[in-house]
Amino acid sequence: MLQINFIKQNADLVKERLAVKHFGQIGLVDELLQMDEELRKQRLASENLQASVNSASKEICALMAKGEKEAAEEKKAAVTAWKEEQSGIKISLQALEDDFTAKILQLPNLPHTSVPRGKTPEDNEVVLEGGSIPTLFADAKPHWEIIKDYDLVDFETGAKLAGSGFALFKGKGAKLQRALIQYFLDYNTAAGYTEYAPPLMVNEATAYGTGQLPDKEGQMYHVTEDKLYLIPTAEVPVTNVYANSIIRESDLPIKMTAYSSCFRREAGSFGSDVRGLNRLHQFEKVEVIQLVKASHSYQTLEEMVNHVERLLQFLELPYRILRLCGGDMSFTSALTYDFEVFSAAQQKWLEVSSVSNFETFQTNRMKIRYKNEEGKTELVHSLNGSSLALPRIIAALLENNQSENGIHVPKALQRYFGAALIER
Repeated sequence: MLQINFIKQNADLVKERLAVKHFGQIGLVDELLQMDEELRKQRLASENLQASVNSASKEICALMAKGEKEAAEEKKAAVTAWKEEQSGIKISLQALEDDFTAKILQLPNLPHTSVPRGKTPEDNEVVLEGGSIPTLFADAKPHWEIIKDYDLVDFETGAKLAGSGFALFKGKGAKLQRALIQYFLDYNTAAGYTEYAPPLMVNEATAYGTGQLPDKEGQMYHVTEDKLYLIPTAEVPVTNVYANSIIRESDLPIKMTAYSSCFRREAGSFGSDVRGLNRLHQFEKVEVIQLVKASHSYQTLEEMVNHVERLLQFLELPYRILRLCGGDMSFTSALTYDFEVFSAAQQKWLEVSSVSNFETFQTNRMKIRYKNEEGKTELVHSLNGSSLALPRIIAALLENNQSENGIHVPKALQRYFGAALIER
């Protein structure tokens, strides 16, 4: 959530940056400024009335002590009138505060100055490419055929158990997924991230803290009776570990990693992009999260990008890194880099990670702060990234490493999988 004091001091800048995200309600900025001014006036009026009540109460005591009952009664009548007036102001003030909060929550995070001004994924900037795109043999297949040939994933039974878009990993497919999770976690913890195993459901306050509510409620599975949400990513519960906390400066940066199942309704998804493992309602992902001082956050973002890049290099996958344009960024992000791997059989790039800096947008909601050297309390910056989302990684590994003899397992993964080749 944006901070109203920043908006007041930088109204033109806020409008300019919101335009980069193609936010369609720029006039909301001026409306919020007017509401904030009205809130200030009403709070001041309430405070002045309270001061009058307090002062009159002392006078009443003094008048009663002097025996001046008539004057005391007049003051009592004035106090009653002031309290009634104050009560009306408080009701109006609460309604205005609720309206103000609802409106400021509609403002997305401001994009960083380096964010391109485009509208669609085609306008994203490719900042780096790595690895070699393999040349497949004549009878190479897409992963949804490979998994049938090798009996790795059962979509039919997954659909029977839960519905379309749910997969049942089995045998070597389940083992490959487990190997990847273990490898990713070991890689992250070796880099100084503390491992967490979070709940897979969160309450409304937790989903609000990271910005899933009220922006993405239509994409989350909602356990209505208990008012809980299945998590779309481990970012949601893990970042909230420090909600409503004041962190010691010496404890920063805080580095966290977590594996979890992720649940997304993916409403409106259709076509070739949802075939096989390309898009699922439930999938496995390992996440990295950092809480840092503002002065370090963009250096940290680059470090996290490099961290994910090395992981893809170890998996021997061709990849590219994109800086997302304003129109393709998330509601909460200030700057996002997407990672894509090349799927040789599908001849397309598949997104496998997003690494983002949210600056104070999330931590302002969660009230995650630290005390600086001067003893002043400041909001920390939050960052997170996928390291990595498994389904499309598995799809690319199967397609790019297939041969007539089997599917080659990258060297870095072999000790976790227990073999160098997946055979029928």
